[in-house]
Amino acid sequence: MILITGGSGAMGSVLVKHFALAKHSIRVLCMPNDPTVERIKEFSPDIRFGDISNAIDCAGICDGIATVYHLAAIIIANNKTLFDSINVQGTHNIVTEAKRASVGHFIYVSSASVVYGKPTPYSLSKLSAEKIVKQSGLAFTIVRPTLVYGKQGGQEFDMYLEYLRKFPIVPFIGNGKSLKRPVYVEDITKGLIALCNNKSSVGKTYNFSGGEAISIQAFSRLCLVCLGRANKKIIHIPVWLCKTIAFFMAMTMKKPLLSWQTIAGITQDANLDPIEAKNDFGYSPVQVSEYLPKVFPRN
Repeated sequence: MILITGGSGAMGSVLVKHFALAKHSIRVLCMPNDPTVERIKEFSPDIRFGDISNAIDCAGICDGIATVYHLAAIIIANNKTLFDSINVQGTHNIVTEAKRASVGHFIYVSSASVVYGKPTPYSLSKLSAEKIVKQSGLAFTIVRPTLVYGKQGGQEFDMYLEYLRKFPIVPFIGNGKSLKRPVYVEDITKGLIALCNNKSSVGKTYNFSGGEAISIQAFSRLCLVCLGRANKKIIHIPVWLCKTIAFFMAMTMKKPLLSWQTIAGITQDANLDPIEAKNDFGYSPVQVSEYLPKVFPRN
């Protein structure tokens, strides 16, 4: 049996579907009152609800489990303590249960942001979670996805599209030259499936990135074309000014419109090379310039 935490999310729900169609037994852990659980009800008869930051909710979740896919995490939060409680303590709780149940393989979905030269509370929490997994004594594999896009879902992608939509002229943080490798959700899913029962992947960390590097400005232009707003203008705002605005917003607003995490994500490279995954198990991601238009219109 396979456990997938965060199995109702954009990435998790596709993984659940693929394993179900391959006739695997699946257990899914979702947050209580999660409306996205409707995505997977037809594919997973064993759906359990609980908060991974609560050790009591995690008790027994790994009983009878051979492989864990730990996807559950929080990406965006105004309360920075949630990064530690969910991404760090939550990972500790799942690892503890996996050890108790003698799980054979623990696959942790981390983030490309852990390589940022200038970290964020989110990237630091994912890096801390990686250390917990590495020091667990479990047979583990860590994967680092870049920006995930698909026909449905992908929180960061959805938020970015909404940002591009809502302004008549798009205020752009910095010069737009940072390099990204957006990755199609089905490519990540295929890579994750290839790790199941793959002993050669144990103890390794793989980059699950897209098939080509693209500047954040070129990616934004491609998104605007797909949204039918190709002629929308972009105005570049100096990074120092964005940092100043973000600082004062953080001091005066409960939900700042601009944060350091956003600035860091726009201005830093996430150009992770997937060559090791290609060599080890044939990971072969598509190019975003070719494939992004195929996920529009989106659900």
